[in-house]
Amino acid sequence: MNDWLDAEQRVERAQQYSESHRWSEALVELDAAIAINPHNALWHAQRGYILEELDRDEEAADAYQQAFSLDTGDNEVALALGVTLARLGRYAQALEVLEGLAQREPDFEPAYCHRIHLYAELGRHEQAEEVFYLAQQLDDECPHCFFHLGGSLAARGLYDRAIFCWRKALELEPDYLGVNRNIAQAYRAKGEFDQAREHLIRELRDDPGSTDLLFELADLAVQTGDTTTAIAKLEQIIELDPDHAGARLALGKIRLRSGQPQQAREIFSRLAADPPPDLDLSELGCLLGETHLRLGDYAAARTCLEKAREQDTENLRTLILLGDATLAMDKPGEAADHYRRVLALERNPFALHRLAVCLLKLGRSEAALEHCLEALQLNPEFVEAMYHTALAYVRMAQWRQAREWIDRALKAAPGNEPVLQLRKSLWRYRIRHYFRWLQR
Repeated sequence: MNDWLDAEQRVERAQQYSESHRWSEALVELDAAIAINPHNALWHAQRGYILEELDRDEEAADAYQQAFSLDTGDNEVALALGVTLARLGRYAQALEVLEGLAQREPDFEPAYCHRIHLYAELGRHEQAEEVFYLAQQLDDECPHCFFHLGGSLAARGLYDRAIFCWRKALELEPDYLGVNRNIAQAYRAKGEFDQAREHLIRELRDDPGSTDLLFELADLAVQTGDTTTAIAKLEQIIELDPDHAGARLALGKIRLRSGQPQQAREIFSRLAADPPPDLDLSELGCLLGETHLRLGDYAAARTCLEKAREQDTENLRTLILLGDATLAMDKPGEAADHYRRVLALERNPFALHRLAVCLLKLGRSEAALEHCLEALQLNPEFVEAMYHTALAYVRMAQWRQAREWIDRALKAAPGNEPVLQLRKSLWRYRIRHYFRWLQR
C-alpha cells in the first residue's frame, strides 16, 4: 500500500514540476511512479507529453503508444499518438491511428483535420480534399483544416487556391504562425516577388529574430538582384547567430559573384577552418577553389578543387573549375582530362569549349573545331566558342570560314576585344602562312 501511495505522490510532484516547466525533474518523478504501477494509461500519456516538451519525440511516441494500448478508448491519447508519429515523418503509421480514431468516433473533428496533412504528405491529394470537406461538416471554422488543405494545393502547383485557404486560416486565427510564410512561398513560386516579400515581413513581425525568415528574405533579395538587402539580412543573421554557417556561405557567394573574391575567400577560409557538421564540404571546397582561381592563385585553387572532387566525383562545376585551374597552370593535357570527365556525365557546352581550347594549345585544331561546333549547337550565342571556332579555322588556313565566324561573333558581341584583335590579325596570319608555303 505504501508503494501505491508513493506512486501517487510522485505523480503529484511530476505535475507540480510540469507546471513550472521543470520537465526533466517531472520525468524522473513520473518514471518512478510508472515503475511502481506500469498499468496506468494516464501516467504514460503524461509521460509522452513531458517527453514532447523535452524534444524527445521518438520516446514520446512510444509513451503514447503504451498509453493507447492500455486505454484504446481515449481519443486524446490516440490523437496525440497520431500527431507525434506525423511529426516524426511516420505518416503511414500516423494515418492508421487517425483513421481508426475516425471510425470509432465519426464526430471527432481533429481526426479529420490532421489526416488532411497526412494525405497531402503522402501525395494522396484527392483524399486530402475529401477529408477536408468531411471535416467542414463538423467544424467549418477550423483554421488548421484550411492550413493543411493549402499545403496540399500548393504541392500541386495550385497556388491561387492555396493562398485563398491560407488567407482563410488567418481570418479565423490572425496569429497563426507560419501562414504568412507559406503565402510568401506561393507568391514567390508565381513570380510575384513584392507580395512574397510583404508576407515574409509580416511573418517576421510575428516571429522577430527568426534567422530562418531572415535567410528566406535574403534569398528572395538575391533572386531579385537586390544584393544590398541580401547582404544586410545575412549580416543581421550572423549578428544574431555568429555560427550560422548558411548565412556565412550565402554571404561569401554574394561577395564572389559581386567581384569581391578577396572578401569571399576570407569568409570561405574561416568556414573551412572550423566547418559545422551539417555543411556541404564539397560545395565549400568548390567555392573556395573558385575564389583562389579568381585571385590567380592557381595551385591553391587546384588543391581545394581536388579535395572537393574527392567528396563529390560527379559535381560538374567542380570538374570544370578544376580544368580551368589546371589550364591556367599551362597543363592543357591534364585540363582536357577534367573536361572529358564532365562530358562523360553531360554534353555541356562550356566543357566542350574549354576542351577545344586545350586541344588548340596541343596543336589539334581539327578536333578543337569539332568540339567548338558542338558547343555552338548547344548554345548558338556562345561568343567565346565562335572566337575559338574562327581561330581553329585560322590554324587550318581556312580563311573564308574563319572570316565568317569572326563576323558572326562580332554581330553577337560587337565590342568583343579578342574577336576584334583576331579580325585585325587575320591578314598577318594569311601572310605568314603564305611565306611558310613558299619556304616549303
